[in-house]
Amino acid sequence: MTSTDKADGKSEKGNFWFKIPLWKRILGALILGAVVGSIWGEGAENIKWIGDIFIRLIRMIVVPLVFVTLVSGIVAMGDPKKLGSIGVKTMGLYVGTTAFAIVIGLAIATAIQPGTGIDMMGATAQALAPVMPLGERLMGIIPQNPVAALANGDILAVIFFAIIFGSGIMLAGSKGQPVAKFMDSATEVMLKIIHMIMEVAPFGVFALIAATTGAKGISALADVIPLALTLIVGFVLHIVVTHGGIIKFMLKLPATRFFKDIIDAQLIAFSTSSSSATMPVTMAVAEENLGIKTPVASSVIPLGATINMDGTGIYVGVVAIFTAQSLGIDLSLVDYGLIALTTTLVSIGTAAVPSASLFLLAAVLGVIGVSAEQTALVVGFLLPFDRPLDMMRTVVNVTGDLAVATAVAKSEGEFDEEIFKADPKV
Repeated sequence: MTSTDKADGKSEKGNFWFKIPLWKRILGALILGAVVGSIWGEGAENIKWIGDIFIRLIRMIVVPLVFVTLVSGIVAMGDPKKLGSIGVKTMGLYVGTTAFAIVIGLAIATAIQPGTGIDMMGATAQALAPVMPLGERLMGIIPQNPVAALANGDILAVIFFAIIFGSGIMLAGSKGQPVAKFMDSATEVMLKIIHMIMEVAPFGVFALIAATTGAKGISALADVIPLALTLIVGFVLHIVVTHGGIIKFMLKLPATRFFKDIIDAQLIAFSTSSSSATMPVTMAVAEENLGIKTPVASSVIPLGATINMDGTGIYVGVVAIFTAQSLGIDLSLVDYGLIALTTTLVSIGTAAVPSASLFLLAAVLGVIGVSAEQTALVVGFLLPFDRPLDMMRTVVNVTGDLAVATAVAKSEGEFDEEIFKADPKV
């Protein structure tokens, strides 16, 4: 064997890891993490720091990524009217899919009745933060200090400022071109950083799943099996019927291809339980796997990570019915309408962090006569089991972000079908 052959052999061995598609590496790490966590038990908490490093890395990139890609995308549109068109379509689809998710959740919970016969009196009540008024939430979108908004990671405020800043560059014409070119270059740099961070993903996912499984155990859902099964049915039904329906029937694209293309983002969403933390991967998947061009990907995905909460809608709706059934509260048609309306309002702008949905229950349960003390008891009952449920609803949220982004991109002519149908790159 020549020295060249030996070098080639070493190179092949070195590249073996990278030749495995990323989603397979992440899925393998997820399964291995669950096995190791089950065997190791609470000791698996000792390696959670590896997962925390991974989450810090992707959180590190979120705010600069959203700002530079959104500014770059707005400038690339070239026409302020297009921004308005994309915004109207995006908001309409996000609100529509969330409303449909809530209807699915209410219907499934009513049919399965997961709360019948459940006794929550042994749960420890949890203190709930006051619900922010809708007016105050909307006012917070306009930052008093854009730099502070960037520093604090206030995504809605960052999006608002990025839209204003990008529009300013567009209106400045030739004088704004140096800034436009800088933002375009910065976008490319950010995408390269995402690829670097994603190589750490299998190790981070392994540690996060091992620690979660070790602390809670695979049987952690045993006490809430009826509720968990109801939620799983609702999640799967919404992904297949709503998101799959958008791709297949509205866009006339192969739904199986769509789901294959987005599996990387879904796996990261499952392991981190955060739409915000998953956002860099979601944007990379949108552009490189789905063929969604930058003007749409950079605007629709960050907005979706903040206001598109399909999984939250299903979850809060199901838990509201679960609570009514367990407490023996008879619900009228008006009550169902109030639950649907309130859930839609509170789910928009939910913090894209683990278990945030659980603490929105005060606003929803209050409309059907559940007291603050009873609500605290419900949260105390669900909190120990919420992590795996949160992991699943984050997958629904991220899937919805990508389905809506694909629909908006295709309708705006910002979609490359050849990339969509090619093998995934991320």
